Amino acid sequence: LTVLNAGRRYLKAEDLSGKVFVTSGLGGMSGAQAKAAVIAGCVGIIAEVDEAALLKRHKQGWLMEISNNLDHCIARLRDARKNKIALSLGYHGNVVDLWERLVYELDTTGELLVDLGSDQTSCHNPFSGGYYPVQLGLEEAKQLLSTNPGKFRTLVQESLKRHVAAINRLADKGMFFWDYGNAFLLEAQRAGADVEKKGANKTEFRYPSYVQHIMG
Repeated sequence: LTVLNAGRRYLKAEDLSGKVFVTSGLGGMSGAQAKAAVIAGCVGIIAEVDEAALLKRHKQGWLMEISNNLDHCIARLRDARKNKIALSLGYHGNVVDLWERLVYELDTTGELLVDLGSDQTSCHNPFSGGYYPVQLGLEEAKQLLSTNPGKFRTLVQESLKRHVAAINRLADKGMFFWDYGNAFLLEAQRAGADVEKKGANKTEFRYPSYVQHIMG
């Protein structure tokens, strides 16, 4: 319902075939995102750092494909988008790398390859394993978290700033991003990322919340 309503409200589209939805998280509550993309008929690319979560969703049949190669992900995205094939593709990697690759595609080809975007990392708990920084692999990050939580926190905040910078670049070209109520925008703001709504008070963000703006 969230994906369908986002399409209706922001893309003015009842039919999401050929549209691309990019997000992250295939764990507890976020695992349904892959299934939602296919039900809605769009192309869903969902990033997840934990291979176990990807394999679980694939085994369930909620996730159609898994890849750890961004070149392959972009090729599959382009093909499914062109042929209007419903697809849920799990990218085994950090979502920041995926967003930055989409910016690279925009800069080098002029193509905006994503229509809808969101995030379901556990940003209500970003410094205890709810959000892993793009600068490190998963095992490296886990080790740093246990040995130097202060450094881990700094890397998370740097990662959040890169995360938002890529989203902002794509949103400026017409991609519609929303907050899934996971404190992503709040933690990004605390990290110093550019998420404030221009001309509004500091508690308002430039991107809407799915509760008020989409489901409401």
